Amino acid sequence: MGIGITELLVVLAIVVLLFGTKKLRNLGGDLGSAIKSFKSAVKEGGETATKDNAAEAPKALDEQAGGRVIDGQVERDKDRV
Repeated sequence: MGIGITELLVVLAIVVLLFGTKKLRNLGGDLGSAIKSFKSAVKEGGETATKDNAAEAPKALDEQAGGRVIDGQVERDKDRV
């Protein structure tokens, strides 16, 4: 019913005969480096998003408490204190 070990070995042998070991080795190396760079880009993007969110959260809370942000600084309304 399913694909067994012998069928997989036959397919592997045909692929090696068609492409050769050198080309398959290069393909494997290219695929590995592509996966590695993808993982590092995802990790870097996640860290950047976390840093951005962490920097913006206090500003948003200060604005809600009655201040306004000017040049990255929170200026409070003096009448509300």
